[in-house]
Amino acid sequence: DLNILSVKNHRTLHYLPTPRGGGIVFSLLSILAIFLIFWNWQLTEELLLALVVGGFTATLFGFVDDIKNIRARFKLIIQFSLACWVVCCLYFGELLSLGLTPLYITIPILLFMVWIINAYNFLDGIDGMAASGSIFISMALALVLFLTDGPIEIIAIFILMASTIIGFILFNWPPATIFMGDSGSVFLGYIFGSLILFTVKSGDISIWTWLIVFGYFFADTTVTQLMRIILVKKWYLPHRSHAYQNLARITGSHLKVTGGVVLYNVVWILPLTIWSVMKPEMALFAVVLAIAPSLVFALKY
Repeated sequence: DLNILSVKNHRTLHYLPTPRGGGIVFSLLSILAIFLIFWNWQLTEELLLALVVGGFTATLFGFVDDIKNIRARFKLIIQFSLACWVVCCLYFGELLSLGLTPLYITIPILLFMVWIINAYNFLDGIDGMAASGSIFISMALALVLFLTDGPIEIIAIFILMASTIIGFILFNWPPATIFMGDSGSVFLGYIFGSLILFTVKSGDISIWTWLIVFGYFFADTTVTQLMRIILVKKWYLPHRSHAYQNLARITGSHLKVTGGVVLYNVVWILPLTIWSVMKPEMALFAVVLAIAPSLVFALKY
């Protein structure tokens, strides 16, 4: 009745109509888990509001987009509103103490949040890619926090998020029988962006470690968007020109590409992530090692 089906068109890589919007399930379960963590541990009210209220709004907006295909201009307004909400929740006190809002600080943060929301949305282009990536990122960062005696409540958020998405990936692994849609990808981009801002601000996870754990995805999305801005007139329109999507067409297999990225993350990115926290002085070098192979791959395909 809601017509939440992804059908074959010029920018899809599947052939049969497939239900989308499945991300609303793990998104709502993750929001419930975060609230339970607040109830049982010392999760700050600022982070609770940022993740629960903002996360629910992102999920609801994404689900409506799955049904109605919201126009790009309105999407951008909602994304900036979500970014403003995060900044107000996490940085309001600091900004207030500075008197006039320092635009040179807030504007980059807002643009970063909008970028990561879109970037994660771009990852949901073949079966299992966005879901497996979020599981890896969540578990890798939970391990990092465990090794560095990080806050138990943030570890719990990562583990419980990964747990809810594991249930979803059973149906999203190639060949997928359901897609997460924007209700899942927008939620994940928003939550990861919010946790980046919070953990970097608190000093629990460095920006270098975040860049490493996002190594492949950062390279692919950044290279693709820059190339489209240079080469394509309407670069902002939906497309299927990411390196991983091109390789999926070349190989004729979503499984090979998604599986390959999972293997790359576990064998290459995970050790570099751990190295960056065990040897902080080498973190910048680890970032280069994490991103360089992905940049070469993205440029090639």
